[in-house]
Amino acid sequence: MRAQVAVVGGGPVGMLVAAELAGYGVDTVVLEERTEISERPKATTLHARAVQSLARRGYLPGDAPGGTSAAFHFAGIHGLVITVPEGEPEPILKRPQAELERLFEARARAAGARVLRGHRVTGIAQEPDGVRLDVEGPGGPAVCRVEYLVGADGARSTVRERLGIASDTAPASVSALVGLATLEDPEALEQGWLRTPRGWIVSRRTPGGETHIRTLDCAGAYEGRERPPTPRELQGEVSRIAGRDIAMSGARWITRFSDFARLARTFRAGRAFLVGDAAHVHFPIGGQGLSSGVLDALNLGWKLALAVRGAAGERLLDSYDLERRPAARAVVDNTRAQLALMRPGDEADALRGLFAGLLAADQYAGALADMISRQGTVLPAYTERPSPWEGRFLPNLRLPAGAGADDLVTLLRDGRPLLLLFGEEGTRHEEEARPWAPLLRVVRTGRAPGAAHDALLVRPDGYVAWSPGGSALGGALSAYFGDGACAPAAAAAAPGGGRGIRLS
Repeated sequence: MRAQVAVVGGGPVGMLVAAELAGYGVDTVVLEERTEISERPKATTLHARAVQSLARRGYLPGDAPGGTSAAFHFAGIHGLVITVPEGEPEPILKRPQAELERLFEARARAAGARVLRGHRVTGIAQEPDGVRLDVEGPGGPAVCRVEYLVGADGARSTVRERLGIASDTAPASVSALVGLATLEDPEALEQGWLRTPRGWIVSRRTPGGETHIRTLDCAGAYEGRERPPTPRELQGEVSRIAGRDIAMSGARWITRFSDFARLARTFRAGRAFLVGDAAHVHFPIGGQGLSSGVLDALNLGWKLALAVRGAAGERLLDSYDLERRPAARAVVDNTRAQLALMRPGDEADALRGLFAGLLAADQYAGALADMISRQGTVLPAYTERPSPWEGRFLPNLRLPAGAGADDLVTLLRDGRPLLLLFGEEGTRHEEEARPWAPLLRVVRTGRAPGAAHDALLVRPDGYVAWSPGGSALGGALSAYFGDGACAPAAAAAAPGGGRGIRLS
């Protein structure tokens, strides 16, 4: 079995990587141990930067009403409001993880990716020109040889372990349960967040009449956490924290979790990359895990596709770790800070009161909102003399007639780097970009409202790669895409038309 890239792990993050690579024409195979998608309730939240990035790649509608805001929380303290610029999709998207996995798998298959379920990787060996995988499948053992490998196989990643990638970890210090329960009296447990001296309960009613329940006990980590939790244990924990008997007639899909944290010391090892939970794990507060994995996938996808096509060197591949590892570290740190605010005690109570007052005084609490939504992310400089715009996410722009699309989001859906030339002044950059013309999508248009420059080079993931005021355009293009000689081959890898699949 041969492919250009193997993705080990077929959850939503692995399927998104596969969809991106296959969309660029990369021969991609997904190796997933599970035989079918799990319907077990897991993540349900996508934050603003992940939503915006998915819209730019055509997975979500990009024409949502602008200027919207959504209420959220910090450590269970309500009053945080997350806003997005005008013309962007909604700031928080609520979708079950299983639904996203189906969406991304459908797009991956439609683009030509091979999805092999029931296949378990048992061995990995990096070779000078690729990676060898030993695989156990329904038909017995097999060998898969690929040019590159992406590990998207979760917190207990075989890829990470087999490659010997070390991690920084923090041990569990709390005990938590999550499950779906049928309450004998649905009104016995109020929906939302309940804090008592004994812990926390977060509950919400599902359309089917069950109650999704999460508990948190900060007294210490489970002893023998490998023991499967039971409905009786969930009922007992909920009743103990609530301080009254909460009767349940049944419970299912019960899982333990904790604040164990892991951050791989590198997200790249030679020809192998880690994404999602394989690279980083944190306490699941604030709904940031799935969004982080989505942003990993969208950051890596176009870079790896260009590398396969010969239009990206080691430096561009290295930038995946340089950009995404600090972002993951920031999530690990802010979730630990939130847990500190959730612990019992007079000091934590005083801190919670302080934060509640800050949120009440400034309901938009910009720094916290940008941290949770990842809208405050600025990527490290890539060129020798970066302009102030380099590394910043470009908000959606409404474009004048003749641009080929109504807005920036639509222009980015074909997955190509975008060179925007605004007005007559912008055309002065066209000759300098000519060697890379087959790779770029060059758009000549009038001055767009909100555009601060006469030209912008935008990466496929929506971040500004170059603007006037720093290094020359040719230097930026060389840094990203080499000398331009491979541009025609790389251009052949660009998706043909941005096939968007809407979530409904």
